[in-house]
Amino acid sequence: MKYHAFTVLTMLALLVAGGCSSTEATITKESAVAAVTAGAAPSPQGVPAKPRNITNAIVAIVNDDIITLHDINREAQPVISEAEKKAVLDDAARSRFRRAALDRLIEKRLTEQKIKELGIRVSDEEIRQAIDDVRKQNNITTQESLLAALAAQGLSFEQYRARLQEQIEKLKLVSMEVRAKIQVGESEIRDYYSANLAKYSEEESFRARHIFFKTGAKASPEEIERARSTALLVLADAKGGKDFAELAKKFSEDPAARKDGGDLGSFKKGDMQPELEKTILSLKPGEVSDLVATPIGFHIIRLEARVPGTSKPFDSVKGDIEEILYRAKSEERFNQWAKDLRGKASIVIRELDPPL
Repeated sequence: MKYHAFTVLTMLALLVAGGCSSTEATITKESAVAAVTAGAAPSPQGVPAKPRNITNAIVAIVNDDIITLHDINREAQPVISEAEKKAVLDDAARSRFRRAALDRLIEKRLTEQKIKELGIRVSDEEIRQAIDDVRKQNNITTQESLLAALAAQGLSFEQYRARLQEQIEKLKLVSMEVRAKIQVGESEIRDYYSANLAKYSEEESFRARHIFFKTGAKASPEEIERARSTALLVLADAKGGKDFAELAKKFSEDPAARKDGGDLGSFKKGDMQPELEKTILSLKPGEVSDLVATPIGFHIIRLEARVPGTSKPFDSVKGDIEEILYRAKSEERFNQWAKDLRGKASIVIRELDPPL
């Protein structure tokens, strides 16, 4: 199993910092629900309730887990800070970011609970292999370089390792609950291929030669006219049937022309200067162009060949298409799975005063 860059599971988008902090005594679901209703922090069994601390007020209970205002602020702050670099945020905008953070945290709690329920575990060897993959993919050759890269993102190695473990757990969860139940049939792949044939076609390509007469941005009018006069004489010879490659070797000011006879090689639309490309597209194989002026000089072009575009064979792109369809189905199925998981959960959300 390979793990890519510093985020492994983009489909989940659940790489978040931290989770619930532990307490010395056990908080029961009943006391937490009562606390939400009464506006106080949950009280361990047998311990009197303490006055509510608004900075750590309970905002939601997800089955047996709580989400505090502190959790939400910590989750939302990086996003808010990034947004503040682009614009001044009003209270409504900040509230939207915190609401979105609450939704992410609810989904995170549900996912963590499911991982625990299914007994999903990640071994030290899996984490080590994942870190090695990340280092290779990012050309990080030493542990010191990795630590420096993590520090630049505000992470310690321990924090990164913990996040990576969470991501691999979620990857396993998706494999068990979603991806393993998806199939992509050959008929689906062929239908996609037929509907997107242009996407899997090679573009038309061209081969051409040119003879170049240099002027340059600083050339005087006299120098430009001299180059133009010489170019017109050579053009007459080229259109008269003289060997184009030999003319290029003799007259072209392209340094490579003496060896390759002005060969421009093979290219596709968009690869050439606009002035040259427009001329080349207008030619038939074997035709010689009129004089073409560009900012750097004059060109005479001969189109050697025009190769029509061809479709890539189905078998050569079958694997790529299967992966596209597989990812699309995975995302769709995961969204439905997450929706169903949330629908079955016991989620209590308390409206604070002031609101989030």
